[in-house]
Amino acid sequence: MLALAARMLRFRMGGFIATFVALLFGALIVMGCGGLMETALRNNAPPSRLAQADVLVNGNRSYVVPHSGEDAETVVLPEQVPLPAGLADKVRAVPGVRDVVAERTLEAAVLRDGRPVGPAEGKAKAHGWESAALTPYGLASGAAPKGADEVVLDGALASAAGAKTGDQVQITASGGTATYRLSGIARPENRRTVDEPTLFFSSGQAERLARPAGAIATLGVIVAPGTDSGAVRDRIAEALDGQPVQIVTGDDRGAVEDPLVLTGKQKMIIMSAVFGGMATMVAVFIVSSTIGLAVQQRRREFALMRAIGATPGQLRRMLLGETLLVTVVSAAIAWVAGPVLSEALLGQLVEAGLVSGAVEFSMGWIPTLAASVAMLLTSVLGGWLGARRAVSAKPTEALAEAALQQKWLTKTRLGFALVFLGGTAALATVTMMVFDGTIAAATAGPGVIVAVIGLALISPGLTKVLLRWFAVPLRRFVGVDGQLALLNSEVRALRVAAVATPVMLAVGFATGNVYLQTTLVDASQRAFVENLRADAVLTAPAGGIDPELLNRVRDIKGVAGASLYTTSTGFVERPFDSSQDDGGLPLQGVSADGVAQTLTARTTDGNLAGLTGNSVALTEQKAKELRLGIGDALTLRMGDRSTLEVRLVAVFEGRDGYPMGLMPADTLAAHTTNGLPGQILVRAGEGGEHLTAALAAVAKTQPGVAVVDRDTLVEAHSTGMETMAWINYLLGGAIVAYAAISVINSLIMSTHNRRRELGLQRLSGATKAQVMRMAAVEAGLVSAIGVVLGTVAAATALIPFSIAAADSLMPSGPIWIYLAITSTVTAITVGATLAPTWAALKIRPIEAARAAD
Repeated sequence: MLALAARMLRFRMGGFIATFVALLFGALIVMGCGGLMETALRNNAPPSRLAQADVLVNGNRSYVVPHSGEDAETVVLPEQVPLPAGLADKVRAVPGVRDVVAERTLEAAVLRDGRPVGPAEGKAKAHGWESAALTPYGLASGAAPKGADEVVLDGALASAAGAKTGDQVQITASGGTATYRLSGIARPENRRTVDEPTLFFSSGQAERLARPAGAIATLGVIVAPGTDSGAVRDRIAEALDGQPVQIVTGDDRGAVEDPLVLTGKQKMIIMSAVFGGMATMVAVFIVSSTIGLAVQQRRREFALMRAIGATPGQLRRMLLGETLLVTVVSAAIAWVAGPVLSEALLGQLVEAGLVSGAVEFSMGWIPTLAASVAMLLTSVLGGWLGARRAVSAKPTEALAEAALQQKWLTKTRLGFALVFLGGTAALATVTMMVFDGTIAAATAGPGVIVAVIGLALISPGLTKVLLRWFAVPLRRFVGVDGQLALLNSEVRALRVAAVATPVMLAVGFATGNVYLQTTLVDASQRAFVENLRADAVLTAPAGGIDPELLNRVRDIKGVAGASLYTTSTGFVERPFDSSQDDGGLPLQGVSADGVAQTLTARTTDGNLAGLTGNSVALTEQKAKELRLGIGDALTLRMGDRSTLEVRLVAVFEGRDGYPMGLMPADTLAAHTTNGLPGQILVRAGEGGEHLTAALAAVAKTQPGVAVVDRDTLVEAHSTGMETMAWINYLLGGAIVAYAAISVINSLIMSTHNRRRELGLQRLSGATKAQVMRMAAVEAGLVSAIGVVLGTVAAATALIPFSIAAADSLMPSGPIWIYLAITSTVTAITVGATLAPTWAALKIRPIEAARAAD
């Protein structure tokens, strides 16, 4: 039967190509997500700036979130975790350690004419000169910095600043700007490259500028010659037992240089798992549908084979052989192309700033084999389901059924339909009634897929109902050709449903995915905007802003209020927070005497003026969840891993699902990487029409400080959300494109197999133009049915999510997105129908009439 299967493929090239394309693209998408998953799990990031250190001792940023569930959630803390004092001496005393270099890292910016220069938007990393040996950096010219007023720049920064050895350069760091003499220009040795702009202060100056003063970020350990670094690592771990540190060797050292290696790992695992799962479900659905359609269109052929003596078992083996041949060919191509696609997806994540560029792409045989096996099982299952009735019917029954409408509603199909539609209702209810805010996306996203599958299982019945609805208005506007198209569609409702299902999938998934993201971004942005009253913002290019500037801003005429402002994330440890997730509690640092003028925080209990020292204000919802009243204490795990006991001084209104805490700016800033507030918010009062110019005049006295308006601050807040949305569009778009390919496949196959019918129609007197008009109306009906069902599937998730996240029945986002989706899918459907119809009409009618179905 395998030999027969190979011969049959020569005469069924259309079905072969359709099945091949479906399998190939399914394998590619699954492989692409699998490659991202393996890359994230391995998370190899070879070191560059700290490559000479054999062992690195770093503050441990991994934190297990207190959770009500059984599975603990581990997150990466958002701030740098400084090392405890005296740790360097303990490490230096460990046997096998030759030297220990204390690495201090702080943000800095080199200024030219008052503006930051260089790559990375002018931001650079500053260190003490002693850590230059860990790269190693060598001097291309000049000498090492010795005094507090000397600095060494790397070649790129020196070039951007237009400075040479001996010149004066302005540098902003730790909230202040000072002039330094460029004592030397450094470059990495041994042909090593360092991506981030780097500069070096003298050791004493770096220690003074570090926040808190003298704080050490990392210890670079150089082991004695001939000593195993792994053994030394174990000895250091034993010596530092109980300390909140992370000790790494090998490629794990790259995560110490770039914290995005750690945070990007989690994002990549989540994205690849979610979209990989969705892609697999879509692939199973599309591949099974394509193979099933190809098999169903061969019912007459199977009936004839049964009539001449073929057994059901022989037909199944023949179909299995055909499927295996197609699967092997598609898997072989995907085996080569899959890693290319996966690496391209990783490149997009790096470009968007979600994943560190230091992470090496890794894709071994496991995701490749897994995708191949998944496609193999899918194709075999799809072929078996599609062929089950075709090969089991009696020859006489099969010959009769080949030209008649099949019974489609079975007990098994109805049972599965009820399960999926019930799941859709359950997910919608949970989304709307249980969750608030952005977390509702966790159940809304899968709801689209579940709804699509549920509707697809009963699509023949829904197709018949919709055809009757569409028939009433259509009969008034279409002629005889349109009437014939309606009759054809009603008689062939099963085939119409089979073609409309991929259209529904494309519309439902595209609409649901896009509008989930637009609603998510809009709701988060609205919560931020509603809380912001500032008209202008002062910001520094790097390292935070000098708090002393606040009083000078308040003295400006036309300023109604001003407040320091910084952000971070904390985790509630006591009392136990059962609703806490891995996102933690967003914290905003403000000034007690300026928060009322710059933020819209309407208190319902307590007073924001009490935000001094170790205190906090919470939204009503959060305070209620924690059962806290004014004066009660709670313990927060701050972003730098330290714990802080604070007292509740105020409760204010907030959007449900968007918890937030307000803290004194100086208190919160002390637990951030920079150690200083990030901005100053300014609210204009009477006579404040010239506020921006007055602020700019003050900013000129602080080189590097910039004045931006409210819109710039809002835009900066939305950047992260929009980046995540863009990545979701990218990955979701790949799945939608796959569904669109299925639409084209199904339509071409369906039209190709109607050559005999079209030939007979032309022999009965129909012209080519009439046939084309009939096909256009049929394509329009397929599009309309698919769009309606896809819209319903998307709405089952979007409406509950909009209610939960935005308190609105309608999702947020421009209507043109929906129109673009439906127009594109309609154009694809009509084009994929008319093109093969036109090709079929080129065959002489008598020859087409003689063609097999």
